[in-house]
Amino acid sequence: MKVAAVVLAAGGSSRLGSPKQLVRLGAENLLERAVRVAREAGCGPVVVVLGASADLIRLQCELGDACVVVNEDWASGMGGSIGVGVGALQGVDGCVVMTCDMPAVTAAHLSRLIGGAEVTASRYAGRNGIPAFFPKTYFDALMALMGDKGARELLVTARSEELADGELDVDTVGDLERAKEMLGLS
Repeated sequence: MKVAAVVLAAGGSSRLGSPKQLVRLGAENLLERAVRVAREAGCGPVVVVLGASADLIRLQCELGDACVVVNEDWASGMGGSIGVGVGALQGVDGCVVMTCDMPAVTAAHLSRLIGGAEVTASRYAGRNGIPAFFPKTYFDALMALMGDKGARELLVTARSEELADGELDVDTVGDLERAKEMLGLS
């Protein structure tokens, strides 16, 4: 089974005040970490969706053979970025949709999501969310998403895998400090 990863990294990081994609956690930044984790889970190709600060992020990230696409309408929300990323996929059986700002995500967790004919979500904070695996049969629904809801409605009744600390995404300086503590980097 050939499974791609779509790494969402298009947001403007308004609460953090600078591009979160470039925030360093140890030897790598958040975006580089997300791409590495996706590769370690066996995902290929890895598609990175940029938007705000795309040129700066490209210059400052080592993304290897990741395919980089740009959502020009990134400000309209995550749904459009998912559509742009999934629209770039060809010849795969499914994909993992993930963001670049969730430090609790590991390759082992992504590997538990992958496979089968059904959607598999991550479960944290009492609800299903991303990262999530979507079989190819869901690609049209993913490409039709709009706004800031992302794929939430597609995940409500999905099978799920628990993700400890999955609710932590790096949106503020405080979140960054929590992420460093969680990863033993502080």
